[in-house]
Amino acid sequence: MKVSDYIASFLYAQGVQCVFEVIGGMTTHLIDSLYRDGRIRIVSMHHEQAAAFAADAYARITGVPGVALATSGPGATNLLTGIGSCYFDSSPAVFITGQVNRDEQKRTRAIRQLGFQETDIVAMAEPITKAAWRVESPDQVPTLLAQAFALALAGRPGPVLIDVPMDVQRADIAVPTPARIAAAAKPAADLPSVESLLRALRAAQRPLILAGGGIRSAQASLLFRAFAEQMRVPVVNSLMAVDALPYDHSLRVGMIGSYGNRWANLAMGRADLLLVLGSRLDIRQTGSETDAFKNGREIYHVDCESGEINNRITGCRALVADLRAFFEMASELVSTHDLPARTEWLAEIHALAQTWRDTAEVENIPGINPNVLMHQLSTSARMASAFVVDVGQHQMWAAQSLEVDGTQRFLTSGGMGAMGFALPAAIGAVFAHPDQPVVVVAGDGGFQLNLQELQTVAHHRLPIKIIIVDNQCQGMVRQFQQSYFEGKYPATLWGYSAPDFVRVAQAYGIAADVVHAPADLPVALAHLWRDPTAPFLLRVMIDSYANAYPKIAFGRPMTDMEPLFKPLDMEGT
Repeated sequence: MKVSDYIASFLYAQGVQCVFEVIGGMTTHLIDSLYRDGRIRIVSMHHEQAAAFAADAYARITGVPGVALATSGPGATNLLTGIGSCYFDSSPAVFITGQVNRDEQKRTRAIRQLGFQETDIVAMAEPITKAAWRVESPDQVPTLLAQAFALALAGRPGPVLIDVPMDVQRADIAVPTPARIAAAAKPAADLPSVESLLRALRAAQRPLILAGGGIRSAQASLLFRAFAEQMRVPVVNSLMAVDALPYDHSLRVGMIGSYGNRWANLAMGRADLLLVLGSRLDIRQTGSETDAFKNGREIYHVDCESGEINNRITGCRALVADLRAFFEMASELVSTHDLPARTEWLAEIHALAQTWRDTAEVENIPGINPNVLMHQLSTSARMASAFVVDVGQHQMWAAQSLEVDGTQRFLTSGGMGAMGFALPAAIGAVFAHPDQPVVVVAGDGGFQLNLQELQTVAHHRLPIKIIIVDNQCQGMVRQFQQSYFEGKYPATLWGYSAPDFVRVAQAYGIAADVVHAPADLPVALAHLWRDPTAPFLLRVMIDSYANAYPKIAFGRPMTDMEPLFKPLDMEGT
């Protein structure tokens, strides 16, 4: 069997339904084999970064490693941002790059390059992958593919890269029909540690659960919901876990962190015990003041990766375990504990939420209130399967205010924080769940980074509804300049510009509209859904000086948030 034919057959055996790619000379054998095999859909993107983001979202939704292909040189290097996104956000993915023939590789020669577009993508990708390998002989391919898929899913999921020279792709190998790779064993939960945690939760007066993105990475969202309900403990979430509980769930509090809901940060400050589930406790979660975050309380931290525990926040009680295993063990033990209803604690949190409403944080700005926009968008988008959100102020408004129900997903670029993520990721989300509409929320700055993928949307007539929150500036950094650079706005407001996105969308054959006034917003959102099966772009004009509030005042505890408190130091993140 030709190696490229084997690769196509192997991918299908792993449950891969589509691959995302931009074709180049060094991937022609792979593309030809996939085409002739016919069982996997080839989704041709218009930039390799976009292909990587699409693979990322596909993996998050399906649990099957996303696959993206790119040719050598610029094709491979263009993947790197998307590979990093998978690595930091724990998305299982396998990236296959074509490489020049083995006899065209410079090896140890004291030259920069021998073959045309020859580039050492393996060395570049190693720091942001679980593994990166270059194939040296055709016989290595079956083993490396099997290892790649197993490793991508093992432990904390992430990306693997395989670089396949073109002469290897066209070589013949004698191999059996590929089979699906068995899942590796996950770290088990420790019974005494789980029992100790449950006793502590029972005794706590004001406990909180911090839900992180690791819950989704472990494919354990339903088990988590059952656990939270059994324990009767209110839940705050990180940016990566906006969809951990339905918006209207009685135990859901809101998002914490740098731009968290004010009432959620205040609740965190009052909690006497914190259970962290699959969250890294990075500075965007805790603020810079780690001692204030600890606040003398007990913190239990469950994660499959030991290095993430007692990292920035020290003194945590560590439970190194796969979250599925943890929830399964805990659920068997919970019934043996007499758990309090915590009515007073829940009422206290509810009162905080009523006092510090998200829609009042940025009031007194002219025009459309972005938090109100997110609530209205949620009401109109009940049929959407996912909200895919880009990076910027709109990301914070969306995380604060979108009403994500129990069936919908919230996808964004967290650790990498890559502008341009949302549109290609939405393409991956649609191919993960064909025919189900997906909503993109993007800013005018970030949307321009992968705007070319409108052609992919148009070509396949994908049911992607695009909301561009257009403030005619790079808003998050402009807000940073307002705080720390005396209101001078080079490169964010001064010298920056954006096109008329309605005309751009129409040039791609996509229907579009623009809305300026709050009174017109309901009608504009209704237009978005006139044909649920078709793409649509809605440009929503927002005041350039609208800030994403509340925001932790850097140098203060996470309970002290702008604009009520002023930062004590310049933030470094």
